[in-house]
Amino acid sequence: MTLEEVLLTVKEPDEGAMNNCRKRWDSIAKPLHSLGKMEDYLVKISGMTKSSNIDLAKKALVVMCADNGVVEEGVTQTGQEVTAIVSENFLKEQATASIMCRVAGADIYPVDIGVARDTSIINHKIAYGTRNMAKEPAMTREETVQAIETGIQMVAELKEKGYRIIATGEMGIGNTTTSSAVASVLLHTSVEVVTGKGAGLSSEGFKRKIDTIKKAIALHTPDPRDAIDVLSKVGGLDIAGLTGVFLGGAVYGVPIVIDGFISSVAALAAVNICPLSKEYMLVSHVSKEPAAHLILEALKMEAALTCDMCLGEGTGAVTLFPVLEMAVAVYNGMSTFQDIQVEEYKPLS
Repeated sequence: MTLEEVLLTVKEPDEGAMNNCRKRWDSIAKPLHSLGKMEDYLVKISGMTKSSNIDLAKKALVVMCADNGVVEEGVTQTGQEVTAIVSENFLKEQATASIMCRVAGADIYPVDIGVARDTSIINHKIAYGTRNMAKEPAMTREETVQAIETGIQMVAELKEKGYRIIATGEMGIGNTTTSSAVASVLLHTSVEVVTGKGAGLSSEGFKRKIDTIKKAIALHTPDPRDAIDVLSKVGGLDIAGLTGVFLGGAVYGVPIVIDGFISSVAALAAVNICPLSKEYMLVSHVSKEPAAHLILEALKMEAALTCDMCLGEGTGAVTLFPVLEMAVAVYNGMSTFQDIQVEEYKPLS
């Protein structure tokens, strides 16, 4: 599905299904709204899926994997070769996210959307990494749109396979640099405020990272009103692919879970492209990266968890799955006030 078609097909969540979900929660024999966000998230999911009958048994994590030419500027602690190694480890259950997926009962789909060498994971490669944004635009607009459409198509394929909810993750050395650049532009916020040390940098390396981002933004002047322009000039293929996953969730009525900083940058870009896509997103946690809370504030969304995580890969998003499963178990399995012949709780006036 093309981007133009996406913008025409996204609809508001189903208010009737959400009301039915609220009524079911209120009928359950417990104090009203006593499970807080666990209840709120199922209400949102009802609206997304247009049904108050909720089943999240089949879960997936989509990990967009890509390299970034900006690593040439010395903005990372490790080399570009790590991207391919970790990307392939997802399928060997030798990466953190894949181990967490096993525990959470979720399937993992690592996608090579732009790794610098050929890999054994799902092949949707658009380029062998982006160009160095400190010298030229990271991607063409056409490559960026292709990456976004790849993410949309992944959601279509997974829904066809019966998946009910999708978590977002990424792998790409240098992608906290690209994410900080995109966040700075879209949030109209200084580079210093939105940039962290990523996987770990010395003070000298951190300064070089900030200077590199500033240089790229000044060189290309991305338009904050046009997320595709921003992604193409200072973003990455992984971020663009995740942007498509968020848009795909809105098109196909599939709940998409925001992970940490990089994933939330993609969510912000998706909302820039299609504001209604926000209604199909769930926030898992607040990353330790400096801009994470700023992005959630801009989206006017709150996270369910605060775990001081900053690993990426989708680890925070997958952590939300068991919480949602417990909410569904209560929602579907608990007795109502009527069942146990107890007077219902009434909202306080």
